[in-house]
Amino acid sequence: WHNRPVAEYYAPAPWWVRAELRALPRQFGPGGERVVLLTGMAGFVGYHTAQRLHEEGVALIGLDNFNHYYDPGLKTTRAADLRNHASKGGPFLRLFQGDVCDADLLKLLLREGRVTNVIHLAAQAGVRYSLKKPLAYVEANIRCFVTLLEAVKDVNKSIPIVYASSSSVYGLNTEVPFSEKHRIDHQASLYGATKQSNERIAHVYHHLHGLKLTGLRFFTVYGPLGRPDMAYFSFTQDILRGIPIVEYRNPDGTELQRDFTYVSDIVSGVVASMRLEAELEVFNLGNTHPEPVSRLIHYLEQGLGRRANITRAPISAGDVPKTFADVSHARELLGYKPKVSLEEGVHRFLEWYASYFDVALPRHSSALRRAHVKNQAGKHARREHRLR
Repeated sequence: WHNRPVAEYYAPAPWWVRAELRALPRQFGPGGERVVLLTGMAGFVGYHTAQRLHEEGVALIGLDNFNHYYDPGLKTTRAADLRNHASKGGPFLRLFQGDVCDADLLKLLLREGRVTNVIHLAAQAGVRYSLKKPLAYVEANIRCFVTLLEAVKDVNKSIPIVYASSSSVYGLNTEVPFSEKHRIDHQASLYGATKQSNERIAHVYHHLHGLKLTGLRFFTVYGPLGRPDMAYFSFTQDILRGIPIVEYRNPDGTELQRDFTYVSDIVSGVVASMRLEAELEVFNLGNTHPEPVSRLIHYLEQGLGRRANITRAPISAGDVPKTFADVSHARELLGYKPKVSLEEGVHRFLEWYASYFDVALPRHSSALRRAHVKNQAGKHARREHRLR
């Protein structure tokens, strides 16, 4: 379904969508096994979520507009990988090119696809880019979100919706760790404001129409097949090219800290939220271990066998000094427990990067990773023994 170059993608004709969805086996749908409408399926988190759900036997209908915010080649790679994954067997999986702001297409997918759950991950991401293209955020993150809620309201109000919010909603909050109980009134970026709006709008649609909505506040997600605009990805590219990287600092010279969360941990939270089918909820999904950006750079240098050429600059507009997730609420209701450390996650990312871009990593990098995995396994075993 995605063998064409991106330039040739087009919104699918209704007759073709119906023809594709006729292949959905009868045991899937209301009263049977789950059918998930997953928006942003060719995106970073969407792709990994689709893989996990497909492996767990869930039928999937994907929607993605394949925009050019970053290299669309990564999105076509993800789409092709999902197609290959589905060709080896397992439940129904289709990915359609289209826009979440297309109300008619959404209603068609919901009805003809016999959708039982919605996971809405499509969005315009990025804090700094929102300074350049503010209307793109209003369109993708607010108008399209409302369009989706209207479609679900019109087709079947009982369909539970999980949607991506962001740690950016905490804005200028200085109380850490960030808790879902904290106020989110002081936004630092338009991106954060659009995600805060999603949560407010979700409350309205639950109150007025009884829709079931769960918002997930993601904290600095990273990992293989990720977004090139994120620091870990762009730093890797620039270190290999010998290009200076910019490490932003607070006005007093102290380091920024981020609660880097590996994508598989995020996906575990997404899937658990889908299965919970809460009436109205919001959860933090983070790693609970804020790390200075310099430590991320160190792990990249270590794995690449090269020193970074670092320049420092004041924190940019819209950015915040620190993110730190309190995940006690998600742990209690979802059983959420992040497992991947930043060091291990960076190694996994670099192994994928080396394979994808045909880059040779130093031998000691793999040896370090094996030693780290062994060390972590030992720590886990000792911790389990103490708990007994």
